[in-house]
Amino acid sequence: MFALGFVPALYVLFVRSLRAGAAAEQHLSIVGSTSYLGFLIAGAFTGYLTGAWLADRIGRRPLFLLFAAGALVMTLIYTRAPLTNGELWILGFPLGFVVSGYFAGLGAFFAEPFPTHVRGSAMGFAYNFGRGIGATFPALVGYISATMPLSSAIAIFATIASSLMGLAAFLLPETRDRELRS
Repeated sequence: MFALGFVPALYVLFVRSLRAGAAAEQHLSIVGSTSYLGFLIAGAFTGYLTGAWLADRIGRRPLFLLFAAGALVMTLIYTRAPLTNGELWILGFPLGFVVSGYFAGLGAFFAEPFPTHVRGSAMGFAYNFGRGIGATFPALVGYISATMPLSSAIAIFATIASSLMGLAAFLLPETRDRELRS
């Protein structure tokens, strides 16, 4: 369960590091990379809405598996493929979509396994413990980017985060339509 809380690091890697990486490696100014961020955010918003619908329609576990796979694929395309600035801009939308869409199912997923008397504390602990560990990723990306391109460092850690999310989703039970315990 901690691994699902761990994955917000993936979003931080993209919103913060990737914007700086795109600016540096694609020779864009921060002002020039603003439209990339806007398109990524538009994809994220659409991903949230779609993820909420999918969490109820297909279940939390399939949602997490689907978005983990999509995030892994988009991460590798976005960071490893030789793309033009226009292609990066267009791919920002699906990248934001898959990196953010799973968030819509997290609240429900974390609430459902715990009894009422510990639900809030257990949810907060599980999610934030994972976030605390994931918070090291941006620093580690910066540290190893001294020895490799920033896009490679981002790809490594985003692959780890996406893989952990997929593994956690595969191992954890489906909670859709589960009665909340009191």
